[in-house]
Amino acid sequence: QVQLVESGGGLVQAGGSLRLSCAASGRAIANYVMGWFRQAPGKEREFVGSINWNGASTEYADSVKGRFTTSRDNAKNTVYLQMNSLKPEDTAVYYCAAGSSWRARVIRDYTYWGQGTQVTVSS
Repeated sequence: QVQLVESGGGLVQAGGSLRLSCAASGRAIANYVMGWFRQAPGKEREFVGSINWNGASTEYADSVKGRFTTSRDNAKNTVYLQMNSLKPEDTAVYYCAAGSSWRARVIRDYTYWGQGTQVTVSS
């Protein structure tokens, strides 16, 4: 079992930045692909980005490419999502997840999920 806890969400003005953290416990995240998803009110949960086991490769949704960056510190069992140039449409609950398949972008490919952290971007 892997327990994931996100933190770092909050209220920010458009154009601002936030850094989310996802702290894992139970098992080493070095064994997992780590993904970030988000869910806005009334919308389905969508893929944001992912990072492979050693951090050498990342993937992003087109909507965040060039603005968001995910990284990981396996020694600290923590994954990060740096979000820059935030837009009101980035407002959502952000989730981190752990899975076994690289290049996975769908919910069913991830086994463990955090409880989410709210990000609100004001215009």
